[in-house]
Amino acid sequence: MAGVATTKMSSKGQVVIPEAIRKRLGLKPGSQFVVVGEKGTVILKAITAPSMTEFDDLIAQARKQAREAGMKRSDIPAAIRRVRGRK
Repeated sequence: MAGVATTKMSSKGQVVIPEAIRKRLGLKPGSQFVVVGEKGTVILKAITAPSMTEFDDLIAQARKQAREAGMKRSDIPAAIRRVRGRK
């Protein structure tokens, strides 16, 4: 498997991602990850903010689903309050 390397965790819980992997994946200081741990396996998945085009596509999809569900613009404040746990 390409990209296999070893590393170790520091006393502070920090793990160094080997340079060759950082370069190949384009990881920079401040890169963010989702971390999943289960039964002796730890997975780091790099995450990035969507581009404006991707964001526009997500908004269009959300609007379409809202229309299909019969939701109106006037329903949004009440839906936000429900999600936030307010009356």
